[in-house]
Amino acid sequence: MNSVVTQRFIKCHNKLKEEKRVRSSRQFALSLDYLPQSLSEILKGRRDVTIELLRKAVETYKLNPIYLCTGEGPLFMSESGTEEFRILSIVTDGEGAERILHVPVPAQAGYASELGNPEFINELPSYTLPDYKYKSGTHRSFDVAGDSMEPTLYEGDKVICSYVEPDSWQNSLKDHYVYVLVTKGDVLVKRVRQIEAGSGRLELLSDNSFYDPFPLQLSDLREIWHVRSKISPFLPAPQNVQRYLLDEVQQLKQTVAQQNELIRQFQHTIEKMMEEDKSPLP
Repeated sequence: MNSVVTQRFIKCHNKLKEEKRVRSSRQFALSLDYLPQSLSEILKGRRDVTIELLRKAVETYKLNPIYLCTGEGPLFMSESGTEEFRILSIVTDGEGAERILHVPVPAQAGYASELGNPEFINELPSYTLPDYKYKSGTHRSFDVAGDSMEPTLYEGDKVICSYVEPDSWQNSLKDHYVYVLVTKGDVLVKRVRQIEAGSGRLELLSDNSFYDPFPLQLSDLREIWHVRSKISPFLPAPQNVQRYLLDEVQQLKQTVAQQNELIRQFQHTIEKMMEEDKSPLP
């Protein structure tokens, strides 16, 4: 028996034929670079629809992924509502469990432009964490670059985030919480504040007072991720830190003492030269 997602996919296929948006099942399959024989197996209930076939059908015929996954909403997306729609690519293990994708600094420059490219996403490193909170939902981690979020986050830290659905951007973002914001050309780690409820504008705040806040339109965003936790580089044990600081202080004292001795010798030399200048000629 077909899965419920496959059943909804078949309903969308039948609707396309009913509205004569496709002439036949064969033409539908070929338009999606899919074998007509394999599509026939799906329509007869002998196999389930693949994720790749779903992706192509969503892109080509505007099938509503919300309907496919939940059964809610219209079968197809309206053209006006899909200008900024994008499919969130994920990576799963052999058992179908979703893995956490990591976006290192070198990959961040091209991350926004490659969001819809499964090959790019599959090349990113992925991992799992034992905490139960990471077992449900979609999570992603990002390297922190720069010093704009110090002292909360330092360069080299990694933030682990949960995905924020686009239909929640207007009302669900929490003021002064930290988010990763993916624009059309950058990946930003900032606190956010809604300038005005429902205005579609955010103010991005840095924890480092050297950086000024700046506004950003929600329409300029491609993804938003809510920062849940961080991974920081290992630090020495407290006693080692104390010993290191004491050594630094001791070296500083020695340097100051050496400088003082040089100054004393310099002053002595100057005084001696001045006395020689004052002595009467023979």
